[in-house]
Amino acid sequence: MDVKQVFDGAAARYDALRRQLIPCFDGFYGAAVDLLPFDDGRPVRILDVGAGTGLLAEQVLARFPAAEVTLLDFSAEMLGRARARFAGRPARVTFRTGDYLRDPLGGPWDAIVSALSIHHLADGDKRALYGRAAAALAPGGILVNADNVLAEDPAVAARDRALWIRAIRATGLAEADLEAALERTRVDVLAPLALQLGWLRALGLAEVDCAYKWHHFAVFSGRRPVTDG
Repeated sequence: MDVKQVFDGAAARYDALRRQLIPCFDGFYGAAVDLLPFDDGRPVRILDVGAGTGLLAEQVLARFPAAEVTLLDFSAEMLGRARARFAGRPARVTFRTGDYLRDPLGGPWDAIVSALSIHHLADGDKRALYGRAAAALAPGGILVNADNVLAEDPAVAARDRALWIRAIRATGLAEADLEAALERTRVDVLAPLALQLGWLRALGLAEVDCAYKWHHFAVFSGRRPVTDG
């Protein structure tokens, strides 16, 4: 399946089902925002890669209303939902349709954030994106990824998936919506958390750590040193 087609097709109902499909929604997104080390009134520049409908960007701006946030995604349908989300608000929001793996990221950025997007990339592309993101950060800038990760033990990975399905069934999600969500996981390419933390360290990022984990949902980060080298 083509990832862009999957998410173009899911855009219309994407937001309505998020809390049911992400049983750890508040902790997951909250941890990503908590990692941003800024004063509320500081006019920081933030890039949201794979921004989708703007769920993460909305929470970032709720915490940092003076921030300037750019939403980058290759699905025009998803960004159309994001535009509607921020319509009429005074927040400084820019929308860019593009491929964050190949198109210029711009910068320097005080933070680059992402939620539930990078796990669709092949592992080599994940590493390449982390490298591009690290280079696009301002000194002291932070990379935050809230994403799905793979347990290193296959039995644990199977248990994580089963517990996730049990948790979302308990919310009363319609079976058709569950089946559609499971179908979308066919485009997932999950990588172990420890492996990805190692990639960030190898790029020279500092303070690399996982701040939050619930089964296969994890929030991890690294900062570009103020002085490289």
